[in-house]
Amino acid sequence: VQLQASGGGLVQAGGSLRLSCAASGRIFSINVMGWYRQAPGSQRELVAVISSGGNVNYAESVKGRFTISRGNAENTVYLQMNSLKPEDTAVYYCKADGRGDYGFWVKWGQGTQVTVSS
Repeated sequence: VQLQASGGGLVQAGGSLRLSCAASGRIFSINVMGWYRQAPGSQRELVAVISSGGNVNYAESVKGRFTISRGNAENTVYLQMNSLKPEDTAVYYCKADGRGDYGFWVKWGQGTQVTVSS
C-alpha cells in the first residue's frame, strides 16, 4: 500500500490550497485517513482526520478554516485549506490505515510542503 500526496505550494496569507492524497495497492478497506503537519523544530501534529463513516476531527487551530473530505472512491482524502496563516507553514503528511492482503496496515505519505507568506 502506498500513499501519494500532492497539492502543496507557496501562498500568501489569506489564500487557499487544496491537498490531495491517494492510496493505492491491494487494499480491502480503509478506515481512517488524515493529515498531519510538522513545522521546523516542532513535533508532528494532527491537522484533521476522517473515518470511513464520515466522522471528522480537527485541530483547534484549523477549525473553521480547513475542511477534510474523502473522495467518492473512498481511497482519496482531501484537505481544503482556506484563510491560510503563516503559522500553517509546515510539511503536511497524509496518513491512512486499513486492511489488505496481509492484514491491518498503517501508512504515511511522503509529505508536501505548504508555505504561507505574510
